[in-house]
Parts: sequence; C-alpha cells; structure tokens
Amino acid sequence: MNKELMEALDILEKEKNISKETLLDAINQSLIQACKNHFGKADNVHVNINAETCDFSVFADRTVVETVSDPALEISLAEAQKINTGAQLGDIVKVEIHSREFGRIATQNAKNVILQKIREEERKVLYNQYYGIEKEVVTGIVQRIMGKTITINLGKVDAVLNENEQVKGETFRPTERIKVYILEVKDTPKGPRIQVSRTHPGLVKRLFESEVAEVRDGTVEIKCIAREAGSRTKIAVWSNDPDVDPVGACVGLNGIRVNAIVNELRGEKIDIINWDENPAILIENALSPAKVIAVLADPDEKTALVVVPDYQLSLAIGKEGQNARLAARLTGFKIDIKSETQAQEAGDLYDYEDDEYYDEYEDDEYEEGEYEDGEYADEGEYTEDEYDEEIESEQTSEDHEEDAL
Repeated sequence: MNKELMEALDILEKEKNISKETLLDAINQSLIQACKNHFGKADNVHVNINAETCDFSVFADRTVVETVSDPALEISLAEAQKINTGAQLGDIVKVEIHSREFGRIATQNAKNVILQKIREEERKVLYNQYYGIEKEVVTGIVQRIMGKTITINLGKVDAVLNENEQVKGETFRPTERIKVYILEVKDTPKGPRIQVSRTHPGLVKRLFESEVAEVRDGTVEIKCIAREAGSRTKIAVWSNDPDVDPVGACVGLNGIRVNAIVNELRGEKIDIINWDENPAILIENALSPAKVIAVLADPDEKTALVVVPDYQLSLAIGKEGQNARLAARLTGFKIDIKSETQAQEAGDLYDYEDDEYYDEYEDDEYEEGEYEDGEYADEGEYTEDEYDEEIESEQTSEDHEEDAL
C-alpha cells in the first residue's frame, strides 16, 4: 500500500475539496505524459491505479519481433520470453515501466501535469460553489479599497463591488463585515470572477427572507420591489394564508423585523404595502402614506390618474417626486397625480355634491362616486339602499303635500 500517496490525496481532498478520483486521474495522465517524454510516444502505454491502496503500475504493449527497430513499440523474442516464456513472434507482451527510470525533465513535466489538474479542479470547484449561490446574499469582509472599487473577501475567493453597485454615501473600512448581493459569477482562467451589489432590489428581498419566517416558507409572498438605494424602498406583499397579515408579518412585533433590515441597509426607509390584483387599489396602496380620493386606472394603456386632497398633493408626490416615482416602478403604471381642485377644474373628477341624485352605477371600478358590489367605499356618499330610501322618502313627502292641498 502506498501510504504516502494516500495521505497526500486525503489532505488535498479535504483542503481543496477535490475528489480523490479526480486526483488519481491526474496522476494517470501525468504518468502517461512522462512516458511520452521519456520514450517519445505513449499510445501503447497503460496505467493501472488501485483507488483503495493507491498502488499503481505502468505497462507498455510491445510487439515481439526478430529485429527491434523501435524500442518503444517492439521487443525482441529473447526479451519477451524472459517476461512470458510462451511468447512467440508477433505476440503482444505487456512490459512493466518503472517510473523511477524517468529522467528529470519527464518527472518535472509529470509534476506540472498534476499541479495544473489540481488548479483547474480547484477553480471549477470554486466556480460551482459560488455559481450555486448566485442571486443570494452573503456576508463578506472588506479586503481592499482601491479608488472607487472595493474588494470583498467571501471566504475562499474575492468579489468586486464596483462604484455603480455602491450606495451613495456609504463608506467602508478594511476588515468591516457587510452583506452583499451576488450579481454574477463568471468562470475565468484565473478563477471565478464575482460581481456583488449593495443597490440591487434583490438584496432587500433576500434580507426579508432571512428575517421573516413567513416570507422564507412562502406564506407571505413578495410580489414586487421598487428601490432607490440609500433613500427609500417600497415593497408589495401578499399573504397566501387569510389568517396571516402580510404587512404585520414583515414589520414584526414593535417593528423588530423591519428595523433589523433597515439597520443592515444603514437607515434606508422601507414602505411595506399590501399587494392587490386590482391595479387601482394597488396604486392607492403604493402612494402610501398619502391619502387618495380616486384612482382612474387604464390597464391596457398602463396609465392612471390619481386624485388626492389638496393638502396631500406634496406628500403624494414626495420629495423630488420620489414617492410617485417609486409607486410608478412598483405598479408598472404611469401615474399622473392631481389635487382635488385641479382635477375638478380639468373635468377629470366629477363633483357629485352638485347633483342631488346619482343617475348611473358602474361596478368593478375604483373611482370616486362609483359603486362596487352595491356598496360605496368612501364616506359621506350614498349606498344604493340609502339612495332608494331617500327617493321613497321624498315621494312620500310629495304625496302628503298633495293630500293637504
């Protein structure tokens, strides 16, 4: 048993995470290459390696001839009969080759073959390892800061955090631990090249998955995310269990869950809203914390007119238009926000207070002055039943007046 070789293979297998079969295959190739360098050719060479004991042997198939013209391929009858007493002219005899007889150059080349194979397998193992966690969040250590590019050590390999993937205003110190989102893993001759990000919306999603058990197990689903890194993020959530409040699950008791994510994002504000299939309701939720009077959404054109109270206009638009911009990204609609006064002046919003009664009712619309399933959603307006009672009351009053006359 070749104990030294076996111990060396065990160490390499543990440290480099390279299988013993791969290493034995590298030894096989190196011995064949050594034979080729020593004899000039190796087409007739065979290597036998016992995977359990790590014992190996090298044989060359040579043809028995009267006169040897090519020692690498032929053997004389006298030499052949020393190996096999029954050998005859034209037979193929297996001749054992002793690796100790190889010259220095052949040995060095064999060594290089093994090292090259180990390096290739090591790169492949690292690539597969990190490719498997692409689009995931990992914790790394700030290694070097070179200008505006930061190198993050992920354990066995370094990743690159480019300037356009950094949050404006964030600063890091060497040896600082940070969470990053793996954008892309490329296989290169020098090993895997990993691009990471601190601005990608996927970072927020993965952080919620790690902090919120309901998101991790699929009870609460994150439908969409709109993010302006370093400033504000809007996230729409939906619960697959009617007994679970999706927003409450993400916020946590006393905000403990969402605060942990905010701290990781260094103070970035996070708005969590309920997702809805009705685009008008979704748009109203997306404009939170602003209150909305009416939403007139066109699903075909992906446009929406939103009417808000006059005093809520600036809140709905947000600082430098941020709230409206994030709501548009979250919903996929082009949103036009108007105050109640602006909408009435433009004729976009009908003033029902000027009319005594409603003449038409439309279902499945989420607009001011319209009905859904026989009920009116806003306060201070009529439901269908109240409207009918009002009509009957006025007719009864008119009848009494006629009787009195």
